Amino acid sequence: MSLGTWLGGAVGFFAFGPLGALAGAVLGHFAEQMFSGAELSPDNDNAWEAEAEQRHYSEAEQRSGFLFSLLVLAAYIVQADGRIMHSEMETVRRFLRANFGAEGEREGEEILHRLFDLRKHNAPNLYERYVADSCRQMALSLSYEQRLQLLAFLVEIAKADGQMAASELAALRRVSAGLGMTPDEVDSLLNLGGNTLDAAYKVLEVAPTASDEEVRKAYKRLALKHHPDRVATLGEDIRRAAERKFQELGEAKDRIYKARGMR
Repeated sequence: MSLGTWLGGAVGFFAFGPLGALAGAVLGHFAEQMFSGAELSPDNDNAWEAEAEQRHYSEAEQRSGFLFSLLVLAAYIVQADGRIMHSEMETVRRFLRANFGAEGEREGEEILHRLFDLRKHNAPNLYERYVADSCRQMALSLSYEQRLQLLAFLVEIAKADGQMAASELAALRRVSAGLGMTPDEVDSLLNLGGNTLDAAYKVLEVAPTASDEEVRKAYKRLALKHHPDRVATLGEDIRRAAERKFQELGEAKDRIYKARGMR
């Protein structure tokens, strides 16, 4: 499956929204379609939402839409601190290379740079609008668990250089809100893999003062949200990432249980 193939599918997946125009623009008539303004009218937004409520999306369309939005939002997070860091770009390249091969990596990086240019050379508020539309349409089209995996990948990008600038955190929180998620969910993902008790509490989204029963309930709730089976339609690559996070969630739970003497 080439990168161009699933990006073409993304145009269909987002056919009635501004992100559909963005997908088409990135793939070909970039400047002409991007600034026509035709797809930005409230009437067309409403038409897309009405269609989204009625249409059944195939697994292939879900996957292509998910992956295209991943690139749109990845570009946003990479640029959030005003720099394009090699380590952050390599995180995205590694994903593309593992799933689409060398050609997919090359095509994906070209698309990222076109998105970078859009933000750099044109109105930043228009770029922010496309990011917001991406989030909104994903919130309408994909399940919570699928959106959670998208957010988890963006967190991985932001953490890649070993630093978390305030602007990066703010960008993650904006994306999270746009996807219909909470700041606590961002903090939970940021602390996955941490080796402190404080990080473990943040992963479980509970305060250190929470009761043992509250801790148990929090773990069960998150275990259901992070279960790999819930993102199986997005492919093995996404499922493997979910499995790693599921394991890290269990490690955070074990750390808290041990500190409290719980079983």
